[in-house]
Amino acid sequence: MTGSARHFAPSRLCGENSFPTIQQALRIGDNGMSTKVRVVHYLNQFFAQIGGEEKADVGPAVKEGPVGPGRAFQQALGENGDIVATVYCGDNYFAENQDTVVEDLLRLLAERKPDLLIAGPAFESGRYGIACGAICQAAQKKLGIATLAGMDEDNIGAGLYRKNIYIVNSGETIVRMVPTLQRMAALGLKLARGEPIGKPEQEGYLARGIKRNEFAAKSPAERAVDMLLAKLRGDEFKSEIAPPKFTESKAAAPLRDLKSAVIALVTDGGLVPEGNPDRIEPGRPTRFTTIPIAGVSSLDADKYDAVHSGYDTAIANRDPNRLVPLDTMRELEREGVIGKLHEFVHSTGGAHAAVDNATSIGQAIAARLKSAGVTGVILTST
Repeated sequence: MTGSARHFAPSRLCGENSFPTIQQALRIGDNGMSTKVRVVHYLNQFFAQIGGEEKADVGPAVKEGPVGPGRAFQQALGENGDIVATVYCGDNYFAENQDTVVEDLLRLLAERKPDLLIAGPAFESGRYGIACGAICQAAQKKLGIATLAGMDEDNIGAGLYRKNIYIVNSGETIVRMVPTLQRMAALGLKLARGEPIGKPEQEGYLARGIKRNEFAAKSPAERAVDMLLAKLRGDEFKSEIAPPKFTESKAAAPLRDLKSAVIALVTDGGLVPEGNPDRIEPGRPTRFTTIPIAGVSSLDADKYDAVHSGYDTAIANRDPNRLVPLDTMRELEREGVIGKLHEFVHSTGGAHAAVDNATSIGQAIAARLKSAGVTGVILTST
C-alpha cells in the first residue's frame, strides 16, 4: 500500500465538554460573543479573612463580591467575568460535618445562580483541598454548573477528586498564587462557556486519567523505538504512558507516653459491619469505611464480617477481634496502659490496590485521624 499512513496514539483527554451544553449555549448572545460569566469563589476561613486555626470551626457563610485572593482572581477574569459572591467554611467544621456542610453551601450557591464555581487554591493544605474537591464535585453534579479547583498535585484532595473535576496544579505554597489564579481564570472561563479544553500540559490542570485517540505520524512500534534510542543517547523524551509514582515514607517517631496516647485501629483486612453497607470492595479498593466502636468492647461475629479477596477470611469471620484486636485494646485501655482508644475503626481491603488509590485512601484516613487528635495508630494487615 502506497501513500502515508495515519496511526492512532493515546492522549490525555482534554475534557468531556467539547460541545456546549444547553445551559452553556444560553450564555452566548445573538452575535456569537459570550456574555459575562457569573462566578462564585469558595475559600476556607483563613483565605476568607475570618481567622486562622482558632476560627477553623466556623460554619458555612457567604460574603458578597471577591474576598482575599478573590480580588486577584477578579483581575485575572477582567471584563469576562464577575465574582458575585464568596462562600466559605472553616476547615475543621467542613471535615467534621461534610455531608450537611455541602448541602448548606449548595443552597448558598444556588441563590447566586453562578455559571462557574472556583474553589481555592488550597496548595498543600489537605483539609482545605478535600473541601474544595467535595464542593466542586457536588456543585457540578447537583447544580449542573462548571467547577474548577486549585491545589498541589500531592494534596489529598487531588487524589480523591482529580478524576471527577478539573484541578489546576497550584504547587505547594502561596508563592504561586497569582499565576495559579491566572490559569484558573483562563480555564474556568472556557469551562463555563463550554469551549473545547486542551491537554493538561497546555491548560495547567491535573491529568484525569481519561484518554482520547488522536492521529500520529508514526506507528506505535516506531514511536517506541524512537523513545528507546533517545533514552540510550541520554536525550530527553516523554513516554506516552505515565508510570506509577512510588514515594518513600519515614517511620514516625515512637510515642513518648502511652498512658496519655490516643490510639486508633486501622486495617486493610476488609473489616466491615454485617452486610457491608458501604460496599467496600474485596479487592482493588477505591474507598474505605468508618466503623463506630464507642461503647463496644469486642467485635461480635454476628455484627461484623471480613470482606477481602487476598486471604481466607474464615478465621476473621469467626472472630473479628483476630483481625482488629478491639478486645485486647479495650483491656489495655481499662488497665491504663494507653490513654484512650479512638472511637472509630477505619477499614479497607488491601488486595491488588492501585498505587494512586492506596495513596488516596491512606491520606484520607490520616487526615481524619489527625483532625480527631489521634497520636498513634495500630495498622493490622493480613
